[in-house]
Amino acid sequence: MLAIDVKDLRKQFKVQKNRAGLGGAFKDLFKREYTEVTAVNDITFQIPQGEICGYIGENGAGKSTTIKMLTGILVPTSGELKVNGYVPHRDREKFVKGIGVVFGQRSQLWWDIGVIESFHLLRKVYNVPLNDFNRRLDQLVERLQLGELLNRPVRKLSLGQRMRCELVASLLHNPAIVFLDEPTIGLDIVVKTEIRDFLLEMNRQEGTTILLTTHDLQDIEALCSRVIMLDDGSIIYDGGLEELKTTWSKGREIQFQFGESMSVSRLEQLTHRLNVSWTRENEYTAKLFVPHEVNFSEAMGVVVGGANIRDIKIFETNTDDIVRGIYQTGSADAGGGQTEQPQAEAQQAGEKESVLS
Repeated sequence: MLAIDVKDLRKQFKVQKNRAGLGGAFKDLFKREYTEVTAVNDITFQIPQGEICGYIGENGAGKSTTIKMLTGILVPTSGELKVNGYVPHRDREKFVKGIGVVFGQRSQLWWDIGVIESFHLLRKVYNVPLNDFNRRLDQLVERLQLGELLNRPVRKLSLGQRMRCELVASLLHNPAIVFLDEPTIGLDIVVKTEIRDFLLEMNRQEGTTILLTTHDLQDIEALCSRVIMLDDGSIIYDGGLEELKTTWSKGREIQFQFGESMSVSRLEQLTHRLNVSWTRENEYTAKLFVPHEVNFSEAMGVVVGGANIRDIKIFETNTDDIVRGIYQTGSADAGGGQTEQPQAEAQQAGEKESVLS
């Protein structure tokens, strides 16, 4: 069964055109001119129940506009959408009981009252029976370690504490679908990891469907098996994260630290049967670039078998580099074949590194 079903969804806004100069401003007082801007351009996708899907794109790509239509805040210009079998903007009262929403830059908690009082107010908003509410609250408070925070005013919470409380607030009525819009923005790595672990556990144990929008692609890698990518209001990729990485990543690099001095000619002799390339960093260290079409284990094996190795590090192109490359070309269809990715990209600070010693 589908949790979210979207077909040819479009949202256009009328934006006022401001004419230049004092005369233009005077004319705008009496007759305003408008232009239409398409924020979401006839997109179609389906998300089955229990899936965690990443919804990504640059600023202005249409992510937040889509979320607002899916949660009933905005009415679509055209197209069809159903969430949990309801049309969000039309079946508002029934619809909201089945969804939870967390906006990273907006709060659903009352600023000057204790956290627990906000939770009780939300219980009444969602009409949750008291026994169900208490049982659910106890589970969430214990899992997210909020016991000491319940009586504090929201304004006295740190950002990480508030975001954990926001998660609880969105889950008190046990929704089948949760929309997360930048839930880890501004958080330190420890809190991010706690939130990611909690979301994965909730998805596995309760089958909660999660649609996640974020600029932090580590969130996507940690949580999502599927990615929908937007550019200028249109979907340019919808598929598996691993498939995206395999298609767009050029290959991997292996950094070898040798126990003796190694010349370029000797390195090339070791791998002369393979279509690989070497970059010598110093007398004892060199990097081997292995394209996807070359067997990675074979390439590593011929070097390890033919030289005195002290240390090995493996570098992979990370999701940030891949997404950046897709946006530069404007399409994910052609994969990595359209543009050449220099080996230096694999040395950027955001790389994923594993160490074997």
